[in-house]
Amino acid sequence: MVKGTDGTESPILADPEAEGRSDKPKVKYGELVILGYNGFLPQGDKGRRRSKFVLYKRAEANGVRRSRHYIVQSPQTSKAILDANQHSISYTLSRNHAVIVEYKEDADTDMFQIGRSSEAPIDFVVMDTLPGDKKDARVMQSTISRFACRILVDRSEPAKARIYAAGFDSSRNIFLGEKATKWQDNVEIDGLTTNGILIMHPKGQFVGGNTENPGTTPWRECSVGGDVFGLRESRSAQQKGEPIYGETNILQDGTLIDLCGATLLWRSSEGLKNSPMKRDLEKLVDKINEGRPQCPVGLNTLVIPRKVTLSEHINQPYVYLNCGHVQGNHDWGQDKSTGARRCPMCLEQGAVVTLCMGCEPAFYVDFGPPTYAFNPCGHMATEKTVKYWANVDIPHGTMGFQAVCPFCATPLDGSPGYIKLIFQDNLD
Repeated sequence: MVKGTDGTESPILADPEAEGRSDKPKVKYGELVILGYNGFLPQGDKGRRRSKFVLYKRAEANGVRRSRHYIVQSPQTSKAILDANQHSISYTLSRNHAVIVEYKEDADTDMFQIGRSSEAPIDFVVMDTLPGDKKDARVMQSTISRFACRILVDRSEPAKARIYAAGFDSSRNIFLGEKATKWQDNVEIDGLTTNGILIMHPKGQFVGGNTENPGTTPWRECSVGGDVFGLRESRSAQQKGEPIYGETNILQDGTLIDLCGATLLWRSSEGLKNSPMKRDLEKLVDKINEGRPQCPVGLNTLVIPRKVTLSEHINQPYVYLNCGHVQGNHDWGQDKSTGARRCPMCLEQGAVVTLCMGCEPAFYVDFGPPTYAFNPCGHMATEKTVKYWANVDIPHGTMGFQAVCPFCATPLDGSPGYIKLIFQDNLD
């Protein structure tokens, strides 16, 4: 065990920096990135709590695979449940009838677990994501499972990363109680977790794909055994959805994973090679700043920050959300009663918001200039990136879906939910 910077203990293999000290480069499987965080958590990325989790090939395999199953009358006292070295899943069918499925070690896979719990088996601790500014945000009651899901990656074929609902606890057990949705087909038994683990695959490539019709497959639910189903009538309904035989639980570059309270984006190692890096985004910001954009009222030069800042500066740019004109902070045309402002360039009236850069490169689908911004939060990104996310509906509540800004999770306003930016620049 090793203590993280937050003082919590975690398996040493969950720490990428501890994955062996040899000169050999670590094999990177991919990244899990939480939607709604612009490159960092407001409290800081510490230990296993961070906005992004990198999956590296482990020094030694820790994966498991299904071994055998049998019926017991009292699962809590069965040998497999009491054995702390035995991975098992208990499906309780009635008070005196349960099916125990044992799992054995698999030298061909690496397992990574995600959930709300800070217990050692969880590699990536994920809390509920609130929209907008999260500086003082507090979640009163979480809907994310303590042991939400697990991902098993093929050590010889890293492109095969499979996701399963539910994760093993500190005793290496998964319990599906009597009220949990479960079924038995012939010999096999399977089930769903209370609020479910939903996945959405992209159509085609995530980076460089067709953004006019960005294309995502419908949201699906993943079972404890890894099968794929259509959605239930509501998030925690007792009846499972229809089985989807033509789709798999193998993650693709750009697959979204919804934990009912937080949504993760899977970026494969190969996909990330074709994506912009943080320094690429900083160069794009520098290029706009080199044009010395000006405020038409204050006549001062505006400067877009290269990094996320919690405080605004005197040259902070703002954007009029109805027309896209970028200006400084001034009182011209402001309606004192409503707060709305009239743009001095085109006289369009509407809301004004701080303009800031979308700094998390994993959310970008191309290398274009950041000439668009999401409405109403004002996060800048490329045209294709903004259009992509404006067409992706993220689960919300028990049955709802809504498009959100990937950098802050704010629901998009109106149609199309973004604005083209108009700078007064390159005036020399």
